[in-house]
Amino acid sequence: MISTYQRLKDNLEYLKLKKASESLDEVIDFITANELSFTEGLLRLTDVEMDHRKTNLIKAMVKVGAFPFIKEIKDFDFDFQPSVNKAQILEFESLGFIDKKENIVFLGPSGVGKTHLATAIGIASAKKRNATYFIKCHDLIMQLKKAKLENRLDDRLKHFNKYKLLIIDELGYLPIDKEDSKLFFQLIDRRYENKSTIITTNINFGEWDGIFGDPVIANAIVDRILHHAKVISISGKSYRLKDHLIKKESND
Repeated sequence: MISTYQRLKDNLEYLKLKKASESLDEVIDFITANELSFTEGLLRLTDVEMDHRKTNLIKAMVKVGAFPFIKEIKDFDFDFQPSVNKAQILEFESLGFIDKKENIVFLGPSGVGKTHLATAIGIASAKKRNATYFIKCHDLIMQLKKAKLENRLDDRLKHFNKYKLLIIDELGYLPIDKEDSKLFFQLIDRRYENKSTIITTNINFGEWDGIFGDPVIANAIVDRILHHAKVISISGKSYRLKDHLIKKESND
């Protein structure tokens, strides 16, 4: 005859409460040791399952975000990059800018930590279960261009517009021709005052004409990005140089 304990284990597994089933012995011991009521014991068992599912959901959201690496704000060396206001970055991490549908632009030369900070904020967003996605600007343009050729541009624009936070990395590293600039404008226009976007770039806004190949389109893009935006200008040494110096000092 199957014991009551085994039937409970079987029921939990049948209901796909795998973590609750795995933790049953531990929870029973805790209930007994602390003389908990039936309701308190059941609550603890379901809390174990809920915590497990939340953890898995967060991992899934981070994975879907397609981040280039897993780095958080705590991993950023603010002492090495004193031009960055730590308090302001921590405020971004609280994600209030997403509720306000504001944008963030990280502006500075290559290697100063723009992508690290953008990614860290993105990971914080994903952990709060906001639909978040990271993409290089060139890859974004190529996807929109391909979608246009295949007569599915509107669907692709809807896809990128669904993200509560979209991170567009390395804008300006490669030139964008006039027709492709129109595609980029359509995306920015859809997200304008509707969703938040983080952009990293090494080009000052006054020089964006040269990126997009058309001053009218460039001005329209800049206008929509900056209307509700915080611009973080980063100056200083490259992190890659820092790592190189550390290795050099270690070898000396």
